[in-house]
Amino acid sequence: AAMSRKRLQQLTESLVRSARHFNRKEVERLIKLFNTLATESRDRFAAAAGLDRNMFRNILHCTFGMMDDMIMDRVFRAFDKDNDSCISVVEWVEGLSVFLRGTLEEKIKYCFEVYDLNGDGYISRDEMFHMLKNSLLKQPSEEDPDEGIKDLVEITLKKMDYDHDGKLSFLDFEKAVRDENLLLEAFGPCLPDIK
Repeated sequence: AAMSRKRLQQLTESLVRSARHFNRKEVERLIKLFNTLATESRDRFAAAAGLDRNMFRNILHCTFGMMDDMIMDRVFRAFDKDNDSCISVVEWVEGLSVFLRGTLEEKIKYCFEVYDLNGDGYISRDEMFHMLKNSLLKQPSEEDPDEGIKDLVEITLKKMDYDHDGKLSFLDFEKAVRDENLLLEAFGPCLPDIK
């Protein structure tokens, strides 16, 4: 069922406030786009009113050129704030607001959330290893690639672990990124490129 004009207006009003980086026109377009995508999603899987994981991954892949399964899964979780395995229209617009136009502060929070695999507030050696192993291109070489990744994890920790506790807290991550913006996506591409 198409959304009523009144419902669309209410939703737009509310989202213009919460998704600060979009204007009214953009919010309306994103809601309409969401409704089209969610309808396709429902036709295919008869799922709840929202974007399921497959549909969302498809968007990340086709629209934003994301390739890495693990990262796409993490981006899905970062958008899916209420953890119901479905992205609602509010999660969609608010998520895209940060994803596409977020301030550095918002992007730091978002990336940290993507990389903190178990949600304990730290990026551990183990989590870094998994992320880097996935996002680096496999080079056919004589030596064990895992060794190279372990070295990379140690180098990263040296550079980013300010309190020297062997893992990255949000404060460590934030300080490192503020000193060197390129470190924002240190463990794999989880933001769209400028295009």
